[in-house]
Amino acid sequence: MSHSVEQRAITAEAANAAVVAAVARARELGIRINAAVTDASGVLAAFLRMPGAFLHSVDIAIDKAYTAAGFGFATAEWAQVLKGDEALRLGMPVRPRNVVFGGGLPIREAGVLIGGIGVSGGSAEQDAECARAGLAALGLDQ
Repeated sequence: MSHSVEQRAITAEAANAAVVAAVARARELGIRINAAVTDASGVLAAFLRMPGAFLHSVDIAIDKAYTAAGFGFATAEWAQVLKGDEALRLGMPVRPRNVVFGGGLPIREAGVLIGGIGVSGGSAEQDAECARAGLAALGLDQ
């Protein structure tokens, strides 16, 4: 009997390509962002900051990627998840590093969670658009 499991993780090259693509989309949108990719366990794999992007967005981008990888769903979905459960609604948003607004997406390859991407600096919708561009650069979708 084995006491371990195999775990897949995003490659350094793919993580870098995703943040580069997210920044390229932000440039097209005329916004300045921070973009982060974590592996499936939430450990930072790549990060890129555009000059002039909000300082506090550094940690927010990293935490969006961490949250998306940790829970396996888009951070924008938290509003629906929290609806109707008062204890969860009060507790989850105050958990350290848990982000409950848009801009974080899980990264899946062939249905397997391999990481998360988080973008911060624009509106939640713009951040999510940039994150989707990162996935698209890898030939993946949300």
